[in-house]
Amino acid sequence: MSNKNIVSIEDRIPKLKQARKKKANRRLVFYLSIFFLLISIIVYLQSPLSHVRTINVTGNIHVADDIIINESKITTDSNMWMVDLEGIQSAIKKNPIIDQVEVKRSLPWTIDIQVTEHELVGYNKVERDYYPILGNGHVLKELGNPTYNGSSPILIGFTEEDYLHKMATELNQLPSSISKLISEVHWSPTEDNNNRIYLYMNDGYIVEGTMRDFAEKMEVYPSIVSQLDPEVEGIIHIGVGVYFESFEEVAPSDNESTETEEVPNEDDESAEE
Repeated sequence: MSNKNIVSIEDRIPKLKQARKKKANRRLVFYLSIFFLLISIIVYLQSPLSHVRTINVTGNIHVADDIIINESKITTDSNMWMVDLEGIQSAIKKNPIIDQVEVKRSLPWTIDIQVTEHELVGYNKVERDYYPILGNGHVLKELGNPTYNGSSPILIGFTEEDYLHKMATELNQLPSSISKLISEVHWSPTEDNNNRIYLYMNDGYIVEGTMRDFAEKMEVYPSIVSQLDPEVEGIIHIGVGVYFESFEEVAPSDNESTETEEVPNEDDESAEE
């Protein structure tokens, strides 16, 4: 065996010691890095650097930013990483105006709250004021206005909250293409039918129907109107069966004393205003 391939133990020991020392140093640096990283995280979490500085609220129309922020319970003392996002969403959704909520963290110090409100489906007229009403039946009583300046239907005569809620729920299910055709909805209950309603349409027709399954029955309205003579005014019945009755058919002749149903007069409502 050649002497060139022989390495004495005395020569190898220093190299082994040096390699072990380097390995130990690398391990020490790694552990020290982890230690100081943990210390930095603890210091950060305990310092104002981790506090919320900005709260952004978007999507709200009828609810002020301050109200939503108060309901979220987030303050400038709140820790960014201790904020319970799901808890905040649940708290804000208790507001009857709010339909959906999404809460996110946005580094470094911002909480984003995006809300979706229930749709505005009409205005409840009480005496001379108009109150916005949402699709879940909630009336915005604090936003009453003596002037009607919306494009949604006006609900008139709904003196009982249960029926107002039922009507709002049905309107919420209507396609916007049909709901925008409705000018007024009058609650006109009878002894036999507490759900009876009359609708005054923007195209001049009157619709007599019921709150029960109203949205489903009104889906055929455009089809019905397309088959009618626009020169003939009358009432479209969509309660039990669907048929059209002209005003000439409704009015009794001079020689008859037939008793007729009283239809809420749209002109009378306008005159009162």
